[in-house]
Amino acid sequence: MLGVDEQNQAGELEPVQRKSTAAIVADQLRSAIMYGSLAPGSQLGEADLATQLGVSRGPLREAMQRLVQEGLLHSEPHRGLFVTTMEPEDVHDVYVARLAVERSACEQIVRHHRVDAVAELTGAHAKMVAAVAKDDRDGLTEADQEFHETLVAASRSPRLQRMAQTLLVEKRMCLAALVDTYPADTQALVDEHKGLVDAIEAGDERLLLSRLEEHMNDALQRLTASFEQ
Repeated sequence: MLGVDEQNQAGELEPVQRKSTAAIVADQLRSAIMYGSLAPGSQLGEADLATQLGVSRGPLREAMQRLVQEGLLHSEPHRGLFVTTMEPEDVHDVYVARLAVERSACEQIVRHHRVDAVAELTGAHAKMVAAVAKDDRDGLTEADQEFHETLVAASRSPRLQRMAQTLLVEKRMCLAALVDTYPADTQALVDEHKGLVDAIEAGDERLLLSRLEEHMNDALQRLTASFEQ
């Protein structure tokens, strides 16, 4: 018979430890970057952040190093840490990755999960419609992101969802910039997303992939143009 300690060593499950302070701080900083509270290019003041978050500098430094490894912060010698600024080549690369993930998700949806996906995406699309009706551009950004997250989730592929998750903050940063480039007629954007749902409902994989690529390229072109202004 194995003793308790020997059983644990043999692979017995143990209570999950609570998140470390550094992990919690990293989550908060990541969210602040994602939603623009910490703007691209802004410097992170260690003392001010420690006071604002109510933590000591040790966990804060560990959290910031995590974000450096993720590419969300960068260090400048003799100056400190800054929120990474998305350059045109970064935005282009984000959209290359997004298209690859969402294209694969669409293929899985049409071939295996079409009915459920239509129901789920119709609900997400309704939030976009509601935001346009209220002329709520920030709400439209949120609904836009939720639609695409729902699209990937509808593929029922955990790995595609994990890949999409790694792009979440950079994607959200792009969408925050994209809201200023939305066409005056935001209904056109809503119609683009409805076209994706319609193609899924019709089971037309070729049309769906064509519309997805056109949708992504249109967003990328508007973002790229905003950098040139």
